[in-house]
Amino acid sequence: MSTLDSDEQRPQTGTRRFISGVVEGFYGRPWTMEQRTELFKREQKWGLNTYLYAPKDDYKHRMYWRDLYSDEEAEQLVKLISAAKQHDVDFIYAISPGLDITFSNPKEVVALKRKLDQVREFGCRSFSLLFDDIETEMCPADKQAFSSFAHAQVAITNDVYQHLGKPETFLFCPTDYCAAFCTPSVSQSSYLHTVGEKLLPGIDILWTGPKVVSNKISVESIEEVSSVLKRAPVIWDNIHANDYDPQRLFIGPYKDRPTELIPKLRGVLTNPNCEFYPNFVAIHTLGTWCKATADGAPRDVEMGDEEQDPCYSPQKALTLALTDWLQEFLSTDQPGGPCHPPTHFKKESSDEEPMQTDMGESSYVPGPEENPLYTAEPLTLDDLKLLSDLFYLPYEHGPTARTMLQELDWLKNHSQAASAETEKTAEWCSRAQEFDDMCDAVVQMFNRLSNAPNRNILYDLYNYICDIKSGVGLARAYVKTLGGQGRPSAHVMNDDPEPWDFRGGLSGEFQRMLPGHGNRDLFRHPPMTAVYCIRPYCPEDKMEVQRIFRQMQRVEGKVPLMTQSPLICDSLSAGEIPPSPLCALILEDEIGVCGYALALIDAKPAASKIERVISDSVFKEFPSLVTIQVLPRVTDPSPTKRMIDWLMTSICSSGSRGAFCELRQSDRRMLNFYSNLDTFKPIQVAGLPEDIITMGTRL
Repeated sequence: MSTLDSDEQRPQTGTRRFISGVVEGFYGRPWTMEQRTELFKREQKWGLNTYLYAPKDDYKHRMYWRDLYSDEEAEQLVKLISAAKQHDVDFIYAISPGLDITFSNPKEVVALKRKLDQVREFGCRSFSLLFDDIETEMCPADKQAFSSFAHAQVAITNDVYQHLGKPETFLFCPTDYCAAFCTPSVSQSSYLHTVGEKLLPGIDILWTGPKVVSNKISVESIEEVSSVLKRAPVIWDNIHANDYDPQRLFIGPYKDRPTELIPKLRGVLTNPNCEFYPNFVAIHTLGTWCKATADGAPRDVEMGDEEQDPCYSPQKALTLALTDWLQEFLSTDQPGGPCHPPTHFKKESSDEEPMQTDMGESSYVPGPEENPLYTAEPLTLDDLKLLSDLFYLPYEHGPTARTMLQELDWLKNHSQAASAETEKTAEWCSRAQEFDDMCDAVVQMFNRLSNAPNRNILYDLYNYICDIKSGVGLARAYVKTLGGQGRPSAHVMNDDPEPWDFRGGLSGEFQRMLPGHGNRDLFRHPPMTAVYCIRPYCPEDKMEVQRIFRQMQRVEGKVPLMTQSPLICDSLSAGEIPPSPLCALILEDEIGVCGYALALIDAKPAASKIERVISDSVFKEFPSLVTIQVLPRVTDPSPTKRMIDWLMTSICSSGSRGAFCELRQSDRRMLNFYSNLDTFKPIQVAGLPEDIITMGTRL
């Protein structure tokens, strides 16, 4: 193997083209060779230049990575690599040996090189080694040979890279491929530091962003990881991936990645939906995004009238993509069009006149009392915009879908107005009719999609649009029931529904039995703030903490404030005693500061301040004090739990053996919160006022 301390550890000079395109890296049925060839044509047309071959369920890519390709498989790959070259697309062959490779075994390294040499003979000149989604525990042999898991991966990657002649494009996917996987953080990750320092500079590194499926990718986050990796990363973007949820499809635009990122990245590859044809929007909008130049000026698409990014508008990019996609839906000649019959069913050429068995017959015309002929209306751009809204992105629904959910929530919560003789009745009926019209638009969109000439696109979409049509139909029937239009719907109200009237199966049964069910719903009841921010406390927050403290005393107190027994933590919340270093957090939502979490490593001085007598035995077991308070508008317990977890980590790192909190009997919210944590238990403290409860946890 090559040494890790090579003289070649210098920043790479020269300019290389920005990597942009598609990674076929999902779990599930791989795309066909014909679909991949069509992808190359689309990439060339939309200005993208790369395809990374990494289908997880190709046996010889991952599970049986040692096995060479058969002659038949080789022929297919040769054709595919050749097709990519014809369309100026860089074909990158990826291999994933991490499931079972022994890094220290020379025979394993030989097998890996032999496999890549075979692919090089097919005409491939770009390669990638992937170590994602694998166990991080090394076998005993590797532990003896390498100082760390990162060390083992880097050593074999450098060796393979040099063996292949240092290809211009060579990608490495780390096991810690997003910020959420880094311990304790990106900047302090020993794994990433080893990769950044020891991986040869000609090797590019794949990165998915803050999470596996990142909602947003900021310039600051990329600058941070680039500093650790000592190179700009290539983003493996899972924003349109759907292999983790068989009920979801993503047809929203590429968004929440500012174009300021482009000069700070080596490239972007989208890992999209498993279904090939619905990826038209994902890939098309990525192409539009990539057309923003490094200096921020759009090349050939005017963008950014109302958007924060002056170079790229997701909504305009979406409209461009859907406009082009509509033509493909309506075409019978384009790839993805109707499946042709087998060759032996095709009409043979003949000089004979065809038999005319229907001479003289006219088209069927129904009588005046008969059903009219069914005529399929053509699909429209508005239909595709609605489709995109219904299947938008992992962290948000499209505008129409959000409106439908909000309207259904309002109609349900104000259903009493439907039957009362008040002014609100007219409003309820009007909004119910608007909701019904939106539901009807979904049904009509389904009908027109089902009759579009391009059947292959329809077949990829069909299960999803059937599912959403059914869900909308149930909601529509429910609203009619609320409005007193006919008998209660059997589909909604029946205790013994048909299987198609509910969703979930066994997986749904399990989820409904778990306490976290629904925590990741994009729309909850009641509607909630979508984003919370937890940050360290600073002196400027003192007044906000005092405000929340006073407000919650008024809310929770059932007796006048002056007559309430003081809590040890009152002086901490009131700002009379400062929190211990690294033991204070602030919670913010879109409105502003909405909560806090404070702690004292040593609670004795605060107890003395209010003349609280607590035995030394209690302080020995629970020396630290915590206090948490959030405003009533914070209905999601997750951020509060996260704050307490962070506080406990800081307290534990200080050497404390345990922490306690004091609560008033009237503060039912916080009593329930601590009780549901399971880690905090009531503790007996002699001489405690009757209206105060003490709970503690050992660290």
